[in-house]
Amino acid sequence: MKTKCLKTGTCMVVVYFLINMIISPINLPAQRVGFIASDVIREHLPEAKQADQRIKTIVDEWKRELETTDKNIEILETDIKKNRLIWTDEERQEKEKELENLKNERMTYARKKFETNGEYDKTVKDIYKPIEEKIYAAVQEVANEEGFDIIFDKSVQPLPYTNFKFDLTVKVLRKLGVNVEELEKEQKEKIAKDPRNFKRQSQEPPGRNKSRINPGEENRDIERKPNLMNPPPTAAPDTSNKIMPPK
Repeated sequence: MKTKCLKTGTCMVVVYFLINMIISPINLPAQRVGFIASDVIREHLPEAKQADQRIKTIVDEWKRELETTDKNIEILETDIKKNRLIWTDEERQEKEKELENLKNERMTYARKKFETNGEYDKTVKDIYKPIEEKIYAAVQEVANEEGFDIIFDKSVQPLPYTNFKFDLTVKVLRKLGVNVEELEKEQKEKIAKDPRNFKRQSQEPPGRNKSRINPGEENRDIERKPNLMNPPPTAAPDTSNKIMPPK
């Protein structure tokens, strides 16, 4: 008996939960959704440009190391080809082993620097971390000030359609202290060209024009109209004062 009651109570809770899940979205207020383009923000942010330069300097140094190793490999390969017939087997094997080691070192160095989750990815992450935090904070402030609930990043997640009046990129850049005069002008032009932003004049069907007439005025109009179905009685002419013709 207790088990049956327990199961019944559990079922009632589940049903109540499901009903709430179905009904609750109807009562939720509409959420405002906006978007940003983080690549545009980084492109115009001075700190991001400085970070790009730092990364480029580091990468250029790594590339020079690889170029030096490639030249050494090329020199050694040429040396082996020229002296293959002159060297003893021991000398030739020693040079071939040296060439193999040099190629392996080159491959190991390149992987360490540029493979996925390697030093390049770590360097970019470390250098950009304070910049990304700054951009994130600015996005939070703008979303709070403008009353937005959700912000997408179209640089990360492609969006099939976007209305540029919900683009917060310019406002985020302004919050970060960037001059956005040109970008703001471009955004206004995009908003003006979007057909969804045209003002539509509501056209009401002609049959509904009567609904705007004051009921009292409509009744007065009806009273003023003649009743053709039941015309008022016509009074008989008064002949008491009429002069009769002589007989």
